Amino acid sequence: QVRLVESGGGLVQPGGSLRLSCATSGIIFSAYAMAWYRQAPGKQRELVAVISSNGRTTYADSVKGRSTISRDNPKNTVSLQMNSLKPEDTAVYYCKARYINSDYWGQGTQVTVSS
Repeated sequence: QVRLVESGGGLVQPGGSLRLSCATSGIIFSAYAMAWYRQAPGKQRELVAVISSNGRTTYADSVKGRSTISRDNPKNTVSLQMNSLKPEDTAVYYCKARYINSDYWGQGTQVTVSS
C-alpha cells in the first residue's frame, strides 16, 4: 500500500525554525512530484511548495525566501525547511505525491508558531 508519513511538526517560537519530513513507501518515488500543503483552522488548504520529479521548485509568496523544499530520492523522502517562522504559519502541514492522475496524501503534522 501507499503510505506518506509526515514528521517534524511541533511548537516553535516566532522567528524559529522547523524541518518537516515526509517518508513515503509504495510508490516509485523518483517519478512523483512532491508538494507540501497547509491548512489553518477555518481556512482552505493552500499549496506551500512543490518540487518536481526533476527538482524544479515553486513556493507560495507567503513562504518564499523563508522555506526550502528538497527531496532525497534514495531515501524516498521530501522535506520542508522553514525558517523565520511567523504565527500565521500555524497550520496542519500535509505532504502530497502526484504522478499523472494519481494523488496520495499524508495524514498531516501540526505546526504551531507561538510565544
